[in-house]
Amino acid sequence: MPRPRQPGRHRKPEQLVAPEGAPALVLAVPGTPDASVRGIAEEVLSIARSELPGLNAWIGYVDAEAGQSEEFPSLAQVLAQVAADRAARAGGEQPDGPSGVVVPLLAGPDAAVTRRITQAIAASKAAVELTDVLGPHPLLAEGVHVRLSEAGLSRADRARLFTVATAADGIILATSGGDEAVQSAGISGMLLSARLAVPVMAAALDTVGSVARVAEQLRGAGATQLALAPYVVGPELPEGLLAAAEREAACTAAQPLGAYPAVGRLVLSQYAAVLGIQSPQLALQTQAPVR
Repeated sequence: MPRPRQPGRHRKPEQLVAPEGAPALVLAVPGTPDASVRGIAEEVLSIARSELPGLNAWIGYVDAEAGQSEEFPSLAQVLAQVAADRAARAGGEQPDGPSGVVVPLLAGPDAAVTRRITQAIAASKAAVELTDVLGPHPLLAEGVHVRLSEAGLSRADRARLFTVATAADGIILATSGGDEAVQSAGISGMLLSARLAVPVMAAALDTVGSVARVAEQLRGAGATQLALAPYVVGPELPEGLLAAAEREAACTAAQPLGAYPAVGRLVLSQYAAVLGIQSPQLALQTQAPVR
């Protein structure tokens, strides 16, 4: 028997569980699949499962070729499997509603990746819902701040009075996906600027000269010590692109967001929004105040 709920406004919220028969969450992971990419994806889903027990979650690799590897199944393969499993549970009949909800593992928009995801959905012939990307969101700005502080490039909190000798006085918020991604990153950049009290400008890693131009603008505005802050999860970046941007800007770079806890929560939030699942606890976790 469940324990009686504590009375009063300080009681702990009931933990939400995945509805029985709910569509699967399919994490669409871009980039060249390898062990490190799989590790990030699995950790992101582990966070999502901890927030929503009973969640049926899968990983599909956007840029894997169908049938190439059982270790790294293509997105189309996974979607077809998810649809088949759902039909089997329904006694061979096609149940109502989508068999899966596809969540792109992207901090910001990327038209090329989205096009490959929609092509995989069409190839699978599965009835699924595709969500938006994870950002812009205050929690992503928080994650970038944490990665900068881990690299010794910013203070951990504006409210604390200690200083960091290597703290940057200008931040290049580096994203991928072209102009649309830069505009989206600019919103999170404003939140990050408010957190750090230093100028932040977005640049596209995959646009030639974008990082160098932004570095020049920041230095022209008086910044003397720049830092490169990747506004990406990580798997979507081609190998060597971030290191090349670091050399181009002549500054130190922090690590990508990776499996930062908020990434897993935002993935779950996108999934829950499609299903109409409302959790006060999840809502609180995905609303980060600007410090």
